[in-house]
Amino acid sequence: MKKNKLAVLFLILLSVLILNLSSLPADKIKCIWTGVEKIVAVGDIHGDYDNFITILKNTGILSDDGHWIAGLTHFVQTGDIMDRGPDAKKALDLIMKLETEAEQAGGRVHFLIGNHEEMNITGISFDQPGYVTPEQFVSFLPDEYKRRKERKFKKNSASLPDEDKSLRSYWSRIMRDDERARQIYIEHFNKEYGEWILKHNVVIMINDIVFVHGGISKKFSEWELTDINDRARFELLEIQNARLRNIPLAIDLKIVFQSEGPFWYRELARQDEKYFKTEVDDILDNLKAKAMVIAHTPKTGITASAENMSRFDKRVWIIDTGISESYGGILSALIIENGDFFVWSENNEK
Repeated sequence: MKKNKLAVLFLILLSVLILNLSSLPADKIKCIWTGVEKIVAVGDIHGDYDNFITILKNTGILSDDGHWIAGLTHFVQTGDIMDRGPDAKKALDLIMKLETEAEQAGGRVHFLIGNHEEMNITGISFDQPGYVTPEQFVSFLPDEYKRRKERKFKKNSASLPDEDKSLRSYWSRIMRDDERARQIYIEHFNKEYGEWILKHNVVIMINDIVFVHGGISKKFSEWELTDINDRARFELLEIQNARLRNIPLAIDLKIVFQSEGPFWYRELARQDEKYFKTEVDDILDNLKAKAMVIAHTPKTGITASAENMSRFDKRVWIIDTGISESYGGILSALIIENGDFFVWSENNEK
C-alpha cells in the first residue's frame, strides 16, 4: 500500500515538472550575427509595394519573377511596412516569402518591428487620421466579411449621392464610423500577421553594426540586445492580449510607446552633431558597435547619398529617405560589403 502511495506521489510530481517545463519560455530569438560579408538595408516602406520592388530588384535581392537571388546576403528591413500607403499586406507577404527563400540559400532576411507595426498590433493607428488607408484597411479584413459588406453596398448604392458611390468612399466611411469593423481589422491583422511580426526583433547587430527602427538611446544602450527584444515582444503581446480580450493592461510599459525606446527615439537624427557626439560615442561604446543604422525620422527632399544619409562621422546612418510616394518617393538602400558602406539610389547607383 505504501509503495502504491509513493508511486502515485511520484506521478503527480512528474506531471507537475512536465507542466512547468512546458511553460518555460522558448529559446531566445537570435539577434546577433558575425562574419557576414554583405548586408543590404532598406528603411520605411509605408505601404509602397511598387517602390519596394524596384529597390529589391536594383540591389540584387529580387529576381524579375519575384524570388530571392542574393545568395548569402543578409537583407534588413527596418520596419514601418505599415500605414500611409495602400499595399502593406503585399509587402509583408513578399518579406515572408523571401525570408524562407533566403534561409534556404544560406542568406537571411531580417524584418525589424517599427512603430507603425507596434501601432497596428495595439490598434492605435486608427487614432491618427491618414495612417490606415482604405486599401490597407480592406486588405487585412476577413474575406467573407468583405464580401458581405460589399454585397450590401452594391445593393444600396443606387440611392447614394454621387460622391458616395465609389467603393473606396464606402470603405472610408466604414473605417471612420464603424467601431466593430475596426475591431475586426485589429483581430484579423493580429491573427494573420501580428503573430508573425512578434517572432521578430526590434534591434539586431550584424558584425559590429546595430540596426533598429528608431534608434538606441543612451538609456537602452546599457541593456543587452536580447533583453530589449524580449521585453518589447512581451509588452506587445500583453497589449495585444488585453485589446483582444477587452481587459485592462496589467503591466507597466518600459519600451512600447516610450519616446526614448527603440521604436520612437529620434535624437540620433535630430541633435546637433557637434554637441551630441559624446552621447553617440557613449551609446556605441555601450553597445560595442562601430555604427548604427536607423530609420523612422525621414530625410525627405534630399538626394539619397552617403553624405546626406550619414551623421557623426558615418557612425550613424539614416535610411528612411521617404521611399513611399506618400513621403516623396526617394528610393534608396544602404549596402555594406566587407565593412564598407555604399548608398544605392536611382541617381547614384553603386
